[in-house]
Amino acid sequence: MKIVQVQKQSLIEYPGKISAVIFLAGCPLRCPWCYVPQLVLPERIQKLPEIPQEKVFAFLEERRGFLEGVAISGGEATINPKLPDFVKRIKKMGYEIELETNGTNPEMLEYLIKNKLIDYAAMDLKQRFVFEKWYKVTGEVLTREMFEKIKKSVGIILKNRIDYQFRTTLVKEFHKKEDIVEIAKEIRRAKVYYLQNYEKTEETVSGRQFTPFKEEEILDIAKEAQRYANVKVRRYL
Repeated sequence: MKIVQVQKQSLIEYPGKISAVIFLAGCPLRCPWCYVPQLVLPERIQKLPEIPQEKVFAFLEERRGFLEGVAISGGEATINPKLPDFVKRIKKMGYEIELETNGTNPEMLEYLIKNKLIDYAAMDLKQRFVFEKWYKVTGEVLTREMFEKIKKSVGIILKNRIDYQFRTTLVKEFHKKEDIVEIAKEIRRAKVYYLQNYEKTEETVSGRQFTPFKEEEILDIAKEAQRYANVKVRRYL
């Protein structure tokens, strides 16, 4: 488990909480628009210095009483077998934990939820649940087994008593209004479903640049999707 970055304070990551954000390297997907290739591509990860866990724990100990939560992000945190032990130690400090995930490891997700090691789950939904569409938006590395695992993760979040959100980053080259409406239909029991616009960055996993939606287009999509789910527009990545 390689910790490569710690954001000391955030009001965004964990809704309603002042939190630190811990970024773990590695991800099984290759979403073309992903803006953190240094956390995804193995050749980039190798060049990043690792932050020792003890240094992270020391920082969190110092911030007790000020920070309320810790968000675990990536990359994809659930690929790390040692994640439960890491989270357990943070929980013992009195912090609430938010996990950001793409859903590719439902077994880890379910273990963390059932053992009360996380308090909030934020899961990305890349597309409507059609394999060919997900295959395209994940950099053509997705297998059907991985696809089924992602669908299983959605079910785990919906059926367990944990606070959560689903979210989709909208990219013109990959999404149409009907895609988002279908996602809203598929998760119509969800507590909240956020739409967030793609923002151009200096580099992406694919090395390509993409097109964000206009704000009025996103509002129109949200209005239609709200017929089926609690859809909200978020104006940041």
